[in-house]
Amino acid sequence: MLSLSTLNKYDKSDIRKIYDRWPDIAKEFYMKNSDMYEFGRIDQIIFTGMGGSGAIGDTLSSIVSKTDLHFSVVKGYHLPTTANSNTLVVATSASGNTLETLTVLGAAKKIGCKILALSSGGKMEKFCTKNKIKYVNVPILNSPRASYPAYLYSILNVLGNLIPIKKDDILESLTILKRTQKQIQSSNLDDNPAITLAEWLSEIPMIYYPSGLQAAATRFKNSLQENAKMHAIAEDVIEACHNGIVAWEIPSKVKPILLQGKDDYTKTKELWKVLKEYFTQNKIEYKEIHSVNGNILSKTVNLVYLSDYTSIYRAIMSKIDPTPVKSIDFIKSKF
Repeated sequence: MLSLSTLNKYDKSDIRKIYDRWPDIAKEFYMKNSDMYEFGRIDQIIFTGMGGSGAIGDTLSSIVSKTDLHFSVVKGYHLPTTANSNTLVVATSASGNTLETLTVLGAAKKIGCKILALSSGGKMEKFCTKNKIKYVNVPILNSPRASYPAYLYSILNVLGNLIPIKKDDILESLTILKRTQKQIQSSNLDDNPAITLAEWLSEIPMIYYPSGLQAAATRFKNSLQENAKMHAIAEDVIEACHNGIVAWEIPSKVKPILLQGKDDYTKTKELWKVLKEYFTQNKIEYKEIHSVNGNILSKTVNLVYLSDYTSIYRAIMSKIDPTPVKSIDFIKSKF
C-alpha cells in the first residue's frame, strides 16, 4: 500500500501535485481570455511536436479523425510535401528549444505556411517574435508531459474556430475530468483505480487499443517509459490479431492490457470477446481498461489522466522518482 510518506519520499519534484490539479489547469487555460486567431483559408492543419508535446497532436488527431479536415502529426524534422500557403502549422514545444520542432517551424516559415506556435519561451518565442508569427506562451508545469492539459486546452481555446469540436463537448470533458480526479488523486490512497492498476503492472505491459484510442494508448506507453522507467508496448488490436497474437504461444513476461472504448465498433467489440477468450483458455492474465462515456475528447483526456497517474504510482512503488529523465537529457546534450 502507498502512504503519504512514501509519496513524499520518492516524488521529490511533487509531480503528483500538478496532476491533482489537472481539471483546474485544463479549465483555466480553456477559459482564458485569449484571442481566437483567424487564418483565412486553411486546407490542412499540420501539428508538430515531440514527446509530451507530440501527445497533444495525437489527441487533436483523434478529435478530427471522423471529420473531413485534413490533419496530420509530424514527429520529426520534415514537413509533408503537401504543405503550402493554405496550410496551418501548429508547433508546440514546452521548452521552446526542441530541435525537431524548430526545424519544422523554420521550414514552414520558408514556404509560407500559416503558423501558430506555443511554448514556455526559449528559441521558439524568439523566432516567432522576430518573424511576427502568432505565438502563445504557456508555462511548463513540472515537465512537458505534466503540462499536457495546459497546452491542449490552450489550443482548443485559440483555435476554436478551426478545430471541429463543439464547446459543449469540451465542457463535458472538463466535467468528467473533475470526476476522474476524485477517484485517482493522491489524497485518495484507499480506493484508487490508478493505484490498483499500478500494483498489477509488472514486467512489460502490452497495451492493445482500437484505432480511435491510439492517442491514449501511445501516451500510456510513453508515460510508463518516462515516469516508471519501464519498457512498454502498444499495438492496434485489429492488426495484432493478424500477427502479434502469435507471440503468446510461448511463455512470456509481457502482460496484456485491453484498452477499450465504451462505443467501440461492433466488430471490434466481438474481437475483444474473442481475445479475452483466448487469454483465458491459455491462462494468460490480462487487465481491462474502459473509457468513460462521452465524446472522443472526454474519452482520450480521461484515459490519459488515468494512465499517467498509474505510471506515477508505479514509479513510486518501484522506489523511483518519476520526474527526472536522465536518458533524454543525455540525448539532448549531444545536439
